Amino acid sequence: MQIAILGTGAGARQHAARLASLGHQVIVGTRSPQATLARTEPDMMGTEPFAAFHAAHPELTLTTFADAADAGELVINGIDGANAVAALTALPATALAGKVLIDYAVPYVYQQPGDPEHSWPTPWGEMPRLDPVDTDSLAEQIQRALPDTHVVKTFVTQEQETVVNPAEFAGGDHSMFLAGDHQDAKTAARELLTAYGWNDIIDAGPLAAARGLEMYAHFHTALGLALGGRFGVKIVR
Repeated sequence: MQIAILGTGAGARQHAARLASLGHQVIVGTRSPQATLARTEPDMMGTEPFAAFHAAHPELTLTTFADAADAGELVINGIDGANAVAALTALPATALAGKVLIDYAVPYVYQQPGDPEHSWPTPWGEMPRLDPVDTDSLAEQIQRALPDTHVVKTFVTQEQETVVNPAEFAGGDHSMFLAGDHQDAKTAARELLTAYGWNDIIDAGPLAAARGLEMYAHFHTALGLALGGRFGVKIVR
């Protein structure tokens, strides 16, 4: 399958490498491929420049957001939550129409000191503000902005390195959640999670349940900082 991943951050790279190893054709989208490949410094999360990652994974195609979304049979949103809606709605209307969009972004809002007008990806070790929260979710905002796209929220309640290879941590005995209003999107997400190695996949209901998943992601981040590392979540029922 041709799978598009929008974004070049650490999480997007985890999915790109894993999906390629599973035999999928992976197209990675970014705002400017030339600028992305030209960067020589780690990002604010400490992630190495994308050029080094791409050199280690030459099987991946790097292109623009629009071209990646257009080429993908399935699309994964790895654009940071503060900018995801704007970036997705800037795409041509046909690029995502009728397609499944798996969204794992967290709607974090982080303002750098002295720059209150702009939102940036959150540096590691700092707790940002969650917006929207409680009465809305980023996934619902995306769905309203792209009514012809089938949005499903998942992957968001674990670090992405655990998402793509659950067996690597704590024996793989974790629970993963998904939420969405389209059954085909849930089915596609479930199949991908199964290919990654997930055994306990819980349908949390309609896309409105993404509010809880995004809020849990905020809590999970806080716990991860307090515990000093990754941890699993298992629902016993």
